[in-house]
Amino acid sequence: MFRHTKLAIAAAMMLGAAGGNAAMADDGPSDMQIAHIAYTAGNIDIRYAHLALAKSENAKVRDFAQLMLQDHAAVNDQALALLEKLGASPEDNPTSQQLLAGADAKIAELSALDGAAFDRAYAANELGYHEFVNKTIKTAFIPAADNKEFKALLGDALAVFEIHEGHAGKMVKSLK
Repeated sequence: MFRHTKLAIAAAMMLGAAGGNAAMADDGPSDMQIAHIAYTAGNIDIRYAHLALAKSENAKVRDFAQLMLQDHAAVNDQALALLEKLGASPEDNPTSQQLLAGADAKIAELSALDGAAFDRAYAANELGYHEFVNKTIKTAFIPAADNKEFKALLGDALAVFEIHEGHAGKMVKSLK
């Protein structure tokens, strides 16, 4: 269930911000930890999109999934290019690991569904996922980022992901 993923992310972020992880700075995750979390979140949405393309026959769902593949791959490519330019490497962390564990559970849940039930569950997950990711980028990652180029990339990505959130909301309404 998406709720479990949200709770895992929130718990991991709170632990990091509260000093529960020695690798996290006192004021939150470092730029390289944020980079890993953001890249992981993008890859998770790419996985969800691949599943939707494999399972759904609904044109709206398939079009949305194709958009997720295209846009999240493009943002991840931009992030990798910036990391290469900076000579930096993303840093794995408990939040990234929690995201992956939650995604594995969600993939298993969605994989068990077919037809309209899959389409509705995929759409609802995409809406909830984008709402939470967008809020996290806006309220936690952008304020915590130190590098100006990285902060700008997060802002540009947020603009794209907010459009995704709007599309996902329309998809949810159309599938009821």
